[in-house]
Formats: sequence, C-alpha cells, structure tokens
Amino acid sequence: MYKKLFIPGPTHVRQEILDAQTAPMIGHRAPEYAELQGEIRPKLQKLLYTEQPVFIYASSGTGVMEGSIRQAVRPGKRALVTVCGAFSDRWYQIAVANGVPTDRVDVAWGEGVTPEVVDEALSRGDYDALTVTFNETSTGVMNPLGEIAALVREKYPETVLLVDAVSGMAGAKIPFDAWGLDVVLASTQKCFALPPGLAVAAVSERMLARAAEVPNRGYYFDFLNMLKYYKKDQTPATPAISLIRALNQQLDDIMAEGLEARWARHLEMAETVRTWARKHFALFPDERFLSNTVTTVKNTRGISVADLNKALGERGAMISNGYGKQLREKTFRIAHMGDLTVADIQWLLGLIDDILGLA
Repeated sequence: MYKKLFIPGPTHVRQEILDAQTAPMIGHRAPEYAELQGEIRPKLQKLLYTEQPVFIYASSGTGVMEGSIRQAVRPGKRALVTVCGAFSDRWYQIAVANGVPTDRVDVAWGEGVTPEVVDEALSRGDYDALTVTFNETSTGVMNPLGEIAALVREKYPETVLLVDAVSGMAGAKIPFDAWGLDVVLASTQKCFALPPGLAVAAVSERMLARAAEVPNRGYYFDFLNMLKYYKKDQTPATPAISLIRALNQQLDDIMAEGLEARWARHLEMAETVRTWARKHFALFPDERFLSNTVTTVKNTRGISVADLNKALGERGAMISNGYGKQLREKTFRIAHMGDLTVADIQWLLGLIDDILGLA
C-alpha cells in the first residue's frame, strides 16, 4: 500500500518529480548535459545565497562528509567534531576511519551546540577544521549555525567550517556567503524531496585553498578536480542524469514558490506539530533549538510507537520511531519537510488523534 512519508528521509516525492526522471537519456559529455547542469548551477547558488560553486555528486551526503574531512586537515593538524546526536557522531566516525587526528566535544542529546561550547573547545587546540551538524535528525535539534560561524570567523579564521545540512538544506535558510561557511552539504532525498542518490555541496574559496594543501585528499570527492569540471558544467565521473533532471525541475518549483515563502511554510508545519506535541505528549529537544524540518516527540504516554506506525500504515501514512537504542520507543519523529503542506500535517495529526483516542 502507498504511504505518504512523514519520515526524515526519504521524503514524499511528487509525481511531477518522478516524471521528470523519465526523459530520454543523454551523454554526460554531450552539450545537452552541460546545458542541463548550466541551468541548475545558478539555482543552487540562489538557494544557498552564494556565489561560490555548488558541486553535484552521485552519492549520499555521507560520501561528501568523508570527502570534506579528508580535504580539510593538513598533515600534522587536527579536526574538532561537535556531537549532539547520532548523525553528528558520524562525523567523528568518518574522521577516525580516514586516519584524521580528531577530537570531539559532546553535548547531551536534545541539547544544541552553542557558540560558547565551540569557543571553549577550539581554544584548547590548533584545529584545521570544525564540523557542525546544522540539523540533528535523531534529536530534532537545529543548531545556531550562524552564531557558531560568526565566532569561528572572528576568533579562529584558519579553521574551516564543515556543515552537515542533510536534513536542513532547502527547508531552512542557509546564507552560505554571509555566514562565511566553507562546506555545506546535503542529500536530495530530504528537504529537496527527490528520490535518493544525489548530494550537493557548496564549497568556499578558503576550502579550495585548504584542499590544495592536503596531499592525500582522495579521488572521487576531490574538490579541486570537481572545480575543474564544474567550470565546464560537467562532473569528473558519470553523473546521475535522471536524478539531475528531477533536481532541475524541483529547483524551478522551489524558485516559483519563493525562498522566503518556503522557509515560512516549513516553520508553519513545524509549529503545527510542536503545538500538537505539547498538548498530547512533550517535545524532546531543548525549546531553544527546535528543528524546522523534523520534530522529535517525547513518548510521555508510553504508547507503542511501532503499533502506532502500523496503524498509520493501514491508513496511508508513515512516521519514524526514535533513532537508535537511546531513543527508540522513547521518542518518535514527525518530519515536515520538502513538498509537504500544513494540510498534510493536519491530516497526519488527525489520524494519530483518532488511532490513540486523543481527539
């Protein structure tokens, strides 16, 4: 049975976006492909308020995380990873797996990473890179990225700032140039509301210069090689052409909606879920750091989240259980991102009210 997805990825994909993938195939070195990527380039830059390159990879966001951390730390230097949940912890796992000397600073799950926490941690060492997860999908925390970036640029100008925006980009405003970010990456199966398979990454001039100082920066995600092909509206390896067609269509639709209207819609959906959660359950994160794209609800009623999801599935909807052993059944997550509307959210919450007898 078809289910409308209210999970934090993959998200609901409109039929028009699915249809955009069915155009006849073209060669990735043909002029037609360069024309396609050339159409997309300024739209991605507009989405991220940047004049810097925004690369497209046939990859998950995790791949670009690995590529970024490899290229950000010079020999003899270290990285600092901020951890506030399961997906920010992935930065640390990736860094260690790639032999990058790395320290970490942890905050409790449900709390946000503050500039004060970052300042205290960065002051203890000479760090080439700092990683921040803009939107922690496991806990429903949206970190104050602009404030963190302002601190880093003022006090630690040599530290490049790597941002996982996987569940935030295209659902919340990220002014890349104004904030002085260095890498902001995302997968397109979340707020972009595309099928899985693409990742995008804005990369600053500072990061490109840093990559040039790293001898073993890898091959597939090499930013300098990507830049060389980007200037020709191509990619070094074969791109996911069908998905890129869908991305082009979705970017047109995003621009037609208007960026400010899009951010406001996501916030309105978030506020709808938050109000409902406060009434019937409780919010898991600290109220100062609530995500605009996914809400993590504390299971104060002790319901079976698995049974709730099974009942929702019979009615054509799906939410997410809590993530991992720490939060499974103790929380549940309702995503409000991509092409979902406030009416969709109200429909879902009505179903839950009916199933649980909350109405």
